[in-house]
Amino acid sequence: MGGELRLGIILLIGLIGNVTFAQSTYPINNNQDILHYTFRIAINDTTNKIAGEATLKFTLKNENKLTLDLIGLDDEGMGIVVEKIIASEGELSFTHARNRLIIDMPKKVNYLMPYEITIYYKGQAANGLIIDANKFGERVFFGDNYPDRARNWLPCVDHPSDKATVTWIVTAPNQYKVVASGKLICELKVANQFITTTWEEQVPISTKVMVFGAANFAIDNLGKISGIPVSTWVYKQNAKAGFYDFSVAPKVLAFFDSLIAPFPYEKLANVQSKTLYGGMENAGNIFYFEGAVNGKGERENLIAHEIVHQWFGNSVTESDWPHAWLSEGFATYLTHVYVGSQYGLGKKNAGLVADRVRVIKYWHKNPAAIVNYNLLTYPKVANLGELLSTNTYQKAGWVLHMLQNELGEDVFWQAVRKYYMVHKNSLASTADFQRHAEEVSGKDLQVFFRQWLYGIGQPNLAGSWQYKNGSIEIAVRQIQESPFVFPLELGLIYGDRVEVKKVNIGSTRQSFNFTLPKPDRIIFDPHTNLLFEGDSLLQEQE
Repeated sequence: MGGELRLGIILLIGLIGNVTFAQSTYPINNNQDILHYTFRIAINDTTNKIAGEATLKFTLKNENKLTLDLIGLDDEGMGIVVEKIIASEGELSFTHARNRLIIDMPKKVNYLMPYEITIYYKGQAANGLIIDANKFGERVFFGDNYPDRARNWLPCVDHPSDKATVTWIVTAPNQYKVVASGKLICELKVANQFITTTWEEQVPISTKVMVFGAANFAIDNLGKISGIPVSTWVYKQNAKAGFYDFSVAPKVLAFFDSLIAPFPYEKLANVQSKTLYGGMENAGNIFYFEGAVNGKGERENLIAHEIVHQWFGNSVTESDWPHAWLSEGFATYLTHVYVGSQYGLGKKNAGLVADRVRVIKYWHKNPAAIVNYNLLTYPKVANLGELLSTNTYQKAGWVLHMLQNELGEDVFWQAVRKYYMVHKNSLASTADFQRHAEEVSGKDLQVFFRQWLYGIGQPNLAGSWQYKNGSIEIAVRQIQESPFVFPLELGLIYGDRVEVKKVNIGSTRQSFNFTLPKPDRIIFDPHTNLLFEGDSLLQEQE
């Protein structure tokens, strides 16, 4: 999930405050594995209630029950009622309490072989499925599952650690076009002016990015990039503006397809929607907030951010929420990389400088680590929205930028590509990424990861210099309580020329001497390679 480097991410973080999340101490069950979901959903224009059938293919080990997430009825009648559950042997018994659906398995089930059941249910989702009027007053339907809101309308394992393939079979009045995860299989007219649309996703994904959308869409097919069809789905009333705004998508996709690896899904659809976020990176099926369409071509950064997620976050998925930076940090930094490739290093560095300012401001109000296990420590009730912070986005992006400088550009991208290929369509943790970076580079990165990802804060630098007898003496101080270890570039400025000296910092106070002509001034970090706070201009001492 993400947004444009300035507007979109600010909008996204602001909107998070309006979303209620479940507790993040999720009871992961390694004895069950969902392999495939088939969701049959019927929507209509007379009620916000849905009728659904969910066929699940799964395996069990050392279990005689299948446990799923599903929000039941509340005191106001919102939520889902399970009517019956059918297997090949007949109807199964179940309990549905405290938003958990526990299904009893027949004794003769072979627990090492896939098994299928179908859950019949109905109700009105209080969250997760948005049924509302769009900005033109027309009725629309959008799944909005992130981070753990699928349970409001889908019986599922609502945690990123259990990935599955999915088929959507959506029956809707025939004025609607339906877009969903995967490849379009068919559209069939049925009785009473309804159309049933089937989409099939053959790549395993988490429920957080497993959705459909239905609206009176205008559709623009933009051709194929490396065999992947790219399309735009926007409200008909702003079709011209939307087609223009999203026309940049093939260029963005081509860039990352070449930089990282082939695109992991069957299609890329960019969809105007009612998502609560600035952008929501549903797999192959990205939903953007309604205001993303304005006909000014201002959303290139937002589009780049969401497209990066198709590789990082969707295909390679964080194994649990403390590692969410592996999604948002990659999307943030690779957007800067894209901007630099298209518009020059100055634009990339301007974005990094803006992010650095934001990180420092955030740190002074919210001192915490990027990988923050305290948010998930039972019995503490943690809001998953706390993970979608400046730490997870901008600071994590800065960490990747510094890692690239630490390893060198070629080695860094080799490490990123290896990390992706090893964990493609699977799960990964921070330790996994560190291991691949160390294997490819041959470097011990324990200190780097410990201080930047598991530690808090950043260096707070001050410096001074004086010139005596043809020699420059530069003193560097770290003001914060515990010193960081990092390379530091010193920029010695002579008119319009900058001479850079690179030094290694590892203690509170250090001095360096250079035999050089006297510079006009000296600055820290002339090439924007370090996350730090303090005045970048060193003071000259008489």
